[in-house]
Amino acid sequence: MPKAEYARYVAIGDSQTEGVGDGDDTVGLRGFADRLAEHLAVANPGLLYANLAVRGRLAGQIVAEQVEPALALRPDLVTVIAGVNDLLRPGFDAARVAGRLEEAFAAFAAAGAQVATATVPDIGRIAPAARPLRPRLLALNAHIREAAARHGVVVAETGLSDVAADPRLWAVDRLHAGPLGHARIAAALAEALGVPGSDDSWSHPLPHRPAPSALRTVSTEVAWAAGFLGPWLGRRLRGRSSGDGRSAKRPELLPVLPGAAVAGPAVLESAPGIAEPAPGAP
Repeated sequence: MPKAEYARYVAIGDSQTEGVGDGDDTVGLRGFADRLAEHLAVANPGLLYANLAVRGRLAGQIVAEQVEPALALRPDLVTVIAGVNDLLRPGFDAARVAGRLEEAFAAFAAAGAQVATATVPDIGRIAPAARPLRPRLLALNAHIREAAARHGVVVAETGLSDVAADPRLWAVDRLHAGPLGHARIAAALAEALGVPGSDDSWSHPLPHRPAPSALRTVSTEVAWAAGFLGPWLGRRLRGRSSGDGRSAKRPELLPVLPGAAVAGPAVLESAPGIAEPAPGAP
């Protein structure tokens, strides 16, 4: 069973953990890990939080680059969420990718930290072009669950929630959660960890809204392919990554200050529970 109290929370991973889709490089990225830290701080005054995630990283890179620095921070709670970048690559092997994640699970568990992870939602329900990836996704989730069970890792089953297919939870690129999606992921992890005040409301559906017209759907798909799919493929062909030249946004353990406005990496906005944007937010 997860502990009730935490003093040091460290997040490792890729763009989702970094917070891409929830803010930008001008105002700063928030993301589910920041939001989870805010929620934890309500129940754990004095919580320290670090985020070592860097966008574009593959599972093997995350293990090689982030695990040792994270261990050096002596965390008692770690989130390890990754694998989607691997899933999008040719030659993907679910067992191999999950095996790299299991290396991280084992290292943190051996150090006495509680580890939490999450399963991957079916992105094919959001981006039709990604539907052929569904077998890969299901295989990865299955291996993650098995690896987690071997090391006492808490799993937030975001991959099984129907609400994860609601476009309002996703950023316009459809590969990253939007503000509402990041809030739901944080709430799912909080529930899985048994954080006081958490519940299953993260999995509840949003208010119904009419489906877009066929013409609107087609125009949206064309715009998405031109604006996001094309550039992504271009980077792959050039051997480039969105994370080239980037480093962790919050490499040191810093206090989480409940009730403060966002003002750089050391200060996180907080409110009772986990605040969500309005249902119509992107």
